[in-house]
Amino acid sequence: MHNNNNNKVWLKQYPAGVPADVRTDLYPSLVALLDESFRKYQALPAYRFMGRAFSFGQIDQISRAFAAYLQGLDLQPGDRVAVMLPNLPQYPAVVAGILRAGCVVVNVNPLYTARELEHQLKDSGARAIVVLENFAATLQQVMVNGGSGGNLPTQHVVLAAIGDMLGRVKGTLVNHVVRRVKKLVPAFHIPGAVRFNDAIARGRHLALTPAQVGPDDIAVLQYTGGTTGISKGAVLLHRNLVANLLQSEAWHQPALKRIPPGEQIVAVGALPLYHIFGFNTIMMLSLRTGACVVLIPNPRDIGGLLKELARQPFHSFAAVNTLFNAIAHHPDIDRVDWSRLKLSIGGGMAVQQATAKLWLEKTGCPICEGYGLSETSPSATCNPVDSTAFSGNIGLPLPGTELALLDDEGRELGPGTAGEIAIRGPQVMAGYWQRPDETAKVMTADGWFRTGDIGVMDERGYFRIVDRKKDMILVSGFNVYPNEIEDVVAQMPGVLECAAVGLADARAGEAVKLVVVRTDSTSSSPSESDLRAYCEANLTGYKRPKVVEFRSELPKTAVGKVLRRELRDQA
Repeated sequence: MHNNNNNKVWLKQYPAGVPADVRTDLYPSLVALLDESFRKYQALPAYRFMGRAFSFGQIDQISRAFAAYLQGLDLQPGDRVAVMLPNLPQYPAVVAGILRAGCVVVNVNPLYTARELEHQLKDSGARAIVVLENFAATLQQVMVNGGSGGNLPTQHVVLAAIGDMLGRVKGTLVNHVVRRVKKLVPAFHIPGAVRFNDAIARGRHLALTPAQVGPDDIAVLQYTGGTTGISKGAVLLHRNLVANLLQSEAWHQPALKRIPPGEQIVAVGALPLYHIFGFNTIMMLSLRTGACVVLIPNPRDIGGLLKELARQPFHSFAAVNTLFNAIAHHPDIDRVDWSRLKLSIGGGMAVQQATAKLWLEKTGCPICEGYGLSETSPSATCNPVDSTAFSGNIGLPLPGTELALLDDEGRELGPGTAGEIAIRGPQVMAGYWQRPDETAKVMTADGWFRTGDIGVMDERGYFRIVDRKKDMILVSGFNVYPNEIEDVVAQMPGVLECAAVGLADARAGEAVKLVVVRTDSTSSSPSESDLRAYCEANLTGYKRPKVVEFRSELPKTAVGKVLRRELRDQA
């Protein structure tokens, strides 16, 4: 399979000023890019959080101290460090520190259960973890017995608190409210854990030896569900992430040109930064462009989010359909001044027509939908940012990116024919962490990544997603693999077999439906509430079934494979 510029029909649709290709080798690593930005934008605010502004210079200092602290623990270049934090100012400081020490960032969803966290720590071999105290009880469960079967690699724990960076007076008050008034910190005991501010204080007295980081070094392990249901780490190299943020920067230009000269770009950071979309497209891109990010630690609190947005003008807002929809329907939306918003980027899941229509009505800024995956750092395609209407498709390949549609034999298909989307470009991952078998399933010999999404291209070069080849369920932009849910539920006493499928859901795009066959068909145990309680203990929120149905049997093929598609069609 080979593609060349002659048949990149989509280039004709590029807005004026967007190049066909981007020099992605301008920076040898994310570290070089960070160093330049911290120097260049030192005095400007980089983050706003709970009414406080943090300058690029402050984040620079704290991240250097954290890097020195990690080196003082005798962490070596290439060692993995897990980060289990929501959108707080500690997050970018910690990430920059890990990268500056030459280590690898392992992003962890703070809402993970002990079972999910244990898998990720063991699989990545993370030697250290930075965790918010609100989630420390989960980590304690994993550490108590070294995880099931012992040998947990994670020796060093740094404990963050929400008020760490808010100064002594405000920080103490915020922590008191979080711990004592709202009771958001379950009791935990982790011997030897070091408080974030103590780690930074220690790091300030240590010399930092800037790591020699190159383009082919690993920057991030971004965990994504596997077709096998086991979560795997997409290996993102420094050059993958640098390429993608430079591609996105070039793509956003037509919209950003409409910001008055001299006005600092302000981006809304409501998407979780541990999700690759938030990590690269909000955090890293903002560091590169000298933009200020308004950090939203809990985007599910829509009232609180709108209150925060009413405090300052902002220009760009990246979100998933669920969030756009919740905001557009909220009574307080009119308290916010949307007049400066120039760019609404939708990704992570399909944007729905109704949501796009309402968002445009309420804010005056059309949602510009893009498409990507953890494996592509993440952005592969996007609609032109000077569009005045919502298109319902995923747009055009970004500069320097090729898309092709393949049949089951790997042959390329022409316009108008549906096939599996394959992506080639500098943002495509190096493979899955220590899983050559899984990597071989998705990567072709000539560098194409097969996504498992079925798409179609029109004669202009615009792509649209029509279906998913995989059984994956996409809940509010998070991948949910039926195998994982089934593996967990099947271990419950009284469950003979079960199957998980996706249901269309107005709010989340898709939701999980669980179909269960009991061991004893005459018994009513386990009950639906037993099952829900079991899922709550073992699966993070978005993976839990919204609908539970009991049946006497599951539809199967002749060889006994459960027909998920049939269950889906019935749903």
